[in-house]
Amino acid sequence: MKVVIFSLIIVGALLMVVNIIFYIRLMRRMRDVISGGVRRDNIMVSFGLVLLIFFLGGYIFVGIYADPHLVTSLILFFGSLFVSVVVILLTRLLQTSKERSLEITEVLADIIDTRGQHNEGHVLHVKNLMDLFYKYLPRNIQSEYSLVSIEYAALLHDVGRSSIPQEIVDKKGELTPEEEEIVRVHPQVTVRLLRGVKSFDYISDWLLYHHEKADGTGYYFKKGDSIPLPSKMLAICDAYSKLIKDMDHDAAIAIIQDRVNKDFDEELVHIFVSIPKEDILACLPKRK
Repeated sequence: MKVVIFSLIIVGALLMVVNIIFYIRLMRRMRDVISGGVRRDNIMVSFGLVLLIFFLGGYIFVGIYADPHLVTSLILFFGSLFVSVVVILLTRLLQTSKERSLEITEVLADIIDTRGQHNEGHVLHVKNLMDLFYKYLPRNIQSEYSLVSIEYAALLHDVGRSSIPQEIVDKKGELTPEEEEIVRVHPQVTVRLLRGVKSFDYISDWLLYHHEKADGTGYYFKKGDSIPLPSKMLAICDAYSKLIKDMDHDAAIAIIQDRVNKDFDEELVHIFVSIPKEDILACLPKRK
């Protein structure tokens, strides 16, 4: 009987270790624009981790120092199973919530996209490119940024263009200095429009500075490392999406490479151009 009792406790303890690992992964996945939450939520999530570690300590204490009965071991074992079910459900609910909210944002972004004569499909194209770009980033960079947040930045980067008069949006050729000034304001409008959603503060700088250039000649004269990395990624994907409408892939890539250290970050361009051509071309949104 003691073998059964201690086997249940050991298996329960091991299962609790697995629960803690998955819970930590869940915590990391919550560090994004959707599930980042407020400080109160973060405290509760951290408190949950403390409780799990406390319970694991209880398993170890009972197994080493106590003389447990079968009922006690069964309670501990099924307790760890219950925690497993809760963690799995939380993970699935969080993933479903993100997927649904992202789908809604895609639809809204696509509606905004249709406003310009030459912009249809642009936002979804940029989002697909950013998805692909992220997969080729070094692991240490991926660990700093959530893919969900990257996707939202891509979908929302042009929201502020709704403030640009239609005649400027549809204008062919050079803009006047006055018209250029109106266009330059649209990243600020994007940030202002999204200010009502507190969690979007997480990506506000990415959106604000996605028209900055490596040499500091962008909208707000940021340069080099002062530009957020996701903004630099957006600049490359945004430019490629616009270029590919008028030329083939190789010509668009050549132009982007020619603008290294002028418009675009050298390291990120090197990563982007290393992505297989067929994968990049597959990012074009399907015609509806």
